[in-house]
Amino acid sequence: MWLTKSSIGRKVIMSVTGMALILFLTFHASMNVVALFSAEGYNMICEFLGANWYAVVATVGLAALVAIHFIFAFILTIQNRKARGNDRYAVTSKPEKVEWSSQNMLLLGVIVILGMLLHLYNFWFNMMATDLGITDGNGIGAADGVCQIINTFNGHGPGQSPSGLGILYTCLYMIWLAALWLHLNHGIWSSVQTLGMSGKIWHNRWRIIGTIYATAVILMFVVVAVSFCLGYAPSDL
Repeated sequence: MWLTKSSIGRKVIMSVTGMALILFLTFHASMNVVALFSAEGYNMICEFLGANWYAVVATVGLAALVAIHFIFAFILTIQNRKARGNDRYAVTSKPEKVEWSSQNMLLLGVIVILGMLLHLYNFWFNMMATDLGITDGNGIGAADGVCQIINTFNGHGPGQSPSGLGILYTCLYMIWLAALWLHLNHGIWSSVQTLGMSGKIWHNRWRIIGTIYATAVILMFVVVAVSFCLGYAPSDL
């Protein structure tokens, strides 16, 4: 099948799965912002996305997208290195107009995956395991997403200074989000280009659109994490 056997086909798969993951991140970031305004509203969303068949199906689908995206990124990286041969060991100056993120997408991808695993441990695992009765959730309800956020990024409680672990988690998340921003910033316009939707005129426009979009999505995650780390809590908590 040409999609999996050809370089262009693999890039198309990377682009399509990447776009799907961007849509998920947009939904997730928008959902998180709700926690800044209403604990009840955010917890209702968490309950809707609890341990039920459609949530499990969506989780499996998301995991498949991530796996496919990462696997094909690895394959393309190895393929490019083989194509360069011994030239990659030559001492050369950095090519002009080539972004650092473009040359290190695999490294950024690894950081993104590690951050995702941490995020799954802090939130999805704790909430899903509690919902399924595997753990008691340390006294936090399975659908009490706001308390999970406070417990992760602050560690003490609303209006209190963050614990050492809360500061550590917040810093780790900032590193993850920085890598995710670089990955998205390059990935958005690159995906559009691969899918043939970027000509000479729109190339720079898509780069600008990608930067703005990636910045907006990541800022939503950052604002939520930092706010709760500093002791913020919605008024209806």
